[in-house]
Amino acid sequence: MKANKFLLGLLAAATLFVVGCAADDTADVTINQGNGGTPTNPSDLVIGGTLTQNLTLTTGTEYDLTSALIVPEGITLTIEPGVVVRATTGSDVYVAVQQGGVIMAEGTSSNPIVFTSNSATPNPGDWGGLIVLGRAPINSVVGGDATSTSEIGGLPYGGNITNDNSGIIRYVRIEYSGGAADAASENNGFSFYGVGNGTTIDFIQAFEGADDGVEFFGGTVNASHISVVGAQDDSVDWTEGFTGTLTDVYIEHRQSHDKGIEGDGFNTDIGNNSSPIFWSAPTINNITINGLGSSNGNEAIRLRAGTRATFNNVLIEGFEEGYDLDDEETGTGVLANETTVTDITFDDVITTLKNDTNAAFDASSFFSGVGTGTGADYNSWNSGWTRN
Repeated sequence: MKANKFLLGLLAAATLFVVGCAADDTADVTINQGNGGTPTNPSDLVIGGTLTQNLTLTTGTEYDLTSALIVPEGITLTIEPGVVVRATTGSDVYVAVQQGGVIMAEGTSSNPIVFTSNSATPNPGDWGGLIVLGRAPINSVVGGDATSTSEIGGLPYGGNITNDNSGIIRYVRIEYSGGAADAASENNGFSFYGVGNGTTIDFIQAFEGADDGVEFFGGTVNASHISVVGAQDDSVDWTEGFTGTLTDVYIEHRQSHDKGIEGDGFNTDIGNNSSPIFWSAPTINNITINGLGSSNGNEAIRLRAGTRATFNNVLIEGFEEGYDLDDEETGTGVLANETTVTDITFDDVITTLKNDTNAAFDASSFFSGVGTGTGADYNSWNSGWTRN
């Protein structure tokens, strides 16, 4: 185990470290090695609570996450390549980086960072997931510095800093996440709340999660090399005015699933309260969505609640419906040429476009370059760090 400042005081296998007092209802941070906790393996370190100083999780060490680990403003959580974090079962077990906090999680293709379940027989929904909260714009509030609060933890997010920087997440895999606190409060694999485009998100995988794989609640962050395999709800989801760019996205459905993408212009539980009003309007470049065959039903992509979106180079395989567009405002975006699909290929798709917007357009005018889409070229970037 490589030494770091936070763990220099580690003296014995059963020594307990308590760092400061939590400012909320989360437990104090404890780092415990050996018999003092309930680690999966005797050599693991137990972590959880609210940080009061910077913490580094070091290469060659495995960690047991036994409660929510909160990274508050002014604190940095650094995670080195190859670190494995095993989470205790429970929806209240997650990692949350608050506004002004920083996560520096930089794995490599041969040595990724992995968050997983500590169960001997892991299942989707065993634990929470990774939550990052920033100060970029959202449309569920009036605007300026106003904030909303996250579904899990009730943590603030949103603001007016488009280039807000929450750190780096690279070569990170999250497994068996998505534990639900209740019907209205659900963890995802990766939850990005009002995250700004100063943040780096590259090479991330959500594997076998019970809820969404990756969800963007507003914000401007860009993300690339996104893999979602086996999400039981939507694989990629956006809402609350998300305007980032997603590049190289691979989605693979398993037995239990919902949509490949569900894009909302605003959070329908809250409303579009931005002033002036703005909509979600992401750009998606190079995306593959693999379904279970057209006879299994479901849609690959659903756009609703006024979202705009630009899709370039799309491959959709094995769905009853390719695109399902709902409500009048979503149709307004299409007619204004603010929602477009360029270079797309359908394979085993019965209905390429379902238009429920009452706007006058059809597949021939909505899609451009049918048959020319090649998708995400997943095999060129998935080796060594993803699970199948």
